[in-house]
Formats: sequence, structure tokens, C-alpha cells
Amino acid sequence: MSTAEKYIAPLPQVAIVILNWNGRKYLQQFLPSVLSSSYANKRVVVADNASTDDSISFLKENYPQVELILNNNNQGFAKGYNTALKQIETDYFVLLNSDVEVTPFWIEPVIELMETDWRIACCQPKVLAYRHKNLYEYAGAAGGWIDHLGYPFARGRVFEHCEEDMKQYDSVAECFWATGAAMFVKASVYKELGGLDEYFFAHQEEIDFCWRLHLQDYKVMVQPASVVYHVGGGTLPQGNKRKTFLNFRNNLIMLYKNLPLGAAIKKIPFRLLLDGVAAWKSLLTGDATTFIAILKAHIHFLYWIVFEQKKSIFPSSKKEVAVGVYKGSIVWDYFIKKLKTFSEIVGNK
Repeated sequence: MSTAEKYIAPLPQVAIVILNWNGRKYLQQFLPSVLSSSYANKRVVVADNASTDDSISFLKENYPQVELILNNNNQGFAKGYNTALKQIETDYFVLLNSDVEVTPFWIEPVIELMETDWRIACCQPKVLAYRHKNLYEYAGAAGGWIDHLGYPFARGRVFEHCEEDMKQYDSVAECFWATGAAMFVKASVYKELGGLDEYFFAHQEEIDFCWRLHLQDYKVMVQPASVVYHVGGGTLPQGNKRKTFLNFRNNLIMLYKNLPLGAAIKKIPFRLLLDGVAAWKSLLTGDATTFIAILKAHIHFLYWIVFEQKKSIFPSSKKEVAVGVYKGSIVWDYFIKKLKTFSEIVGNK
């Protein structure tokens, strides 16, 4: 061994952890691409949320090299991952949805970036749509943002409008949140912050986690040199009443938890009003399911405030966060001004 070879630092270990619940179809389709990733020092782990299909027997028979963690019940996204990641010692976690196809060289650019700065605790790749590979995908696109009222959007996706990928967001950039569909996070920091808030069950827990990262002065990044393709809606399809309920409830809880008191007092009542407008609009157009889901979300939010706050993870300190926060209103820009793209609303960032 030469002197140069002797002092080459080993590659950090990356544990790719796929949370599965009755997803045998997706494992069969997309696991081969994950196992074919070119990064040398990787582990592939499937954490199963008590599936009732043949996911486990399929994995044992066809992919014995994949590590298995078996949760006792369906713990949802947040607790399912927390339970699994407590059992894994590694340098980096990758929280990867089962319905994601990865490209061979998707890990290296992210790890190289994260290794340059200890403050970079979390990073996502560019996420494109599996069925329309020229379009950004809803869950994360090229890096997540929120507006000043807490509405999430992304470089390449505003509400339901997903832009065509013309490399307009191919710059490495800080962002507010990284998608939970393909989220790289330093394992030590994940554990330091207590992981995902299990009360959320699913939806927006990654945004809450990234908000808590910012409040601890860590950075969240997007590395578009890494590319993955996401099917989306693999567990709860868009428009599902459970998904609507969780999104509205969890967003309000996230604001209450992470905003400074003065900002929370100003913004949450306005958000409740805007949610009410959306609910009544749905009812008047014949969509009673959405109306009921939003109403239930508000009731559960109030119940959480009074009785269940202790079940959530709160940040150790609160302050205004500037990175990845749009000071305007995307509701106004999108629905009233008819601006559809990130660059039209925020600019080229």
C-alpha cells in the first residue's frame, strides 16, 4: 500500500432505509435500481410496517442481501422510521420511498456535498416524475420552500402545477425542506433532534423536521446532480380524505410548534380562515369529503393544543427562519395573480 493510499479517508457509510407497507409491487419494481447504486459503502434496509402481503417472503427469497427490520404494527411514516433508525448505526440515513427509481450515480453527489460542511445536516436529490420523466415531481421537485403562512411548495412545483425540467433549477441551493421521498440526513443529527414527530403519523413530518434543523442552525440543501424518479401517491393517493386531513392538521401543528409566539398569534388565525375558505369552496362544488376532512383537521388541531402537545417534539428555541421562506403569499400569487412557476413567484434561486 502506497503512502497516498494509506491516508485516503474511507467513504462514509450510507444506510438506505425503505419503509414498506404492503408494497411488494414497488419493491419488485424499484429495489433492483437501489441495489445497483454505484456507491461502494452502502447498506440497504427494508423496514416493514407489519405488511399483510407477501413483501417479507418475497425479500427473503429474492434479496437475502437486504437487511430487514420488522415493526410490530403499521406505525405510519414518522414512527415507522423512528423505530427502524434507532436500530441502525451508520454515518448517513437515506429515507427512501419504496416507489422511487434511483439512478446509478445518485448517492455520490449528495454525500460529497454534505461532507464539505458539518452544518449541512439534510439534503435531497432532484425528484422527477416516474411516469413523466421530463416533469418535476410533486413531492419535493428541486428543493422545498414555504411561504410566510406555512404553505409548502418547491422549486419546480407550486400547488398542483409541476413544471417541465429544463435544468432551470439545476443549481445546488439551500432550501427550507427536503422531501421525505428521498431524504439524506446525517444519522447523528437525526438522533440529536429526536427524529420525526410521531404525532404527525404521515405527511409534512419532513417539513417539520427540517424546520427544527434550521432552528438549530443546520442547513438543508438540494443537490440536483443527483436524480431520482418518484411514482407518488403510493400509500395515499392525491385527493384521499385521510391525506387531506393529515396535511391540514399537521400543517397547523407545525406552525404552532415552530413559529415564535408573536408570529403564531398573527398567522394561525389567518390560516384557519383560509382553510375555511378552501373547505366551503369544496362543499359548494359538491366535494363534501374535503369539507369534512378540513373540519376534522381543525377540530383535531384544537384538541392537540389542549390535550396532546406533550406527544410532539418541540424545538429547543424559536426564531424567524429566512432560508427557503417566501415572504409573500403563494395562495395570492397562484390563484389570484395566476403565476404558476417558482421562478415567476420567487425568482431564479
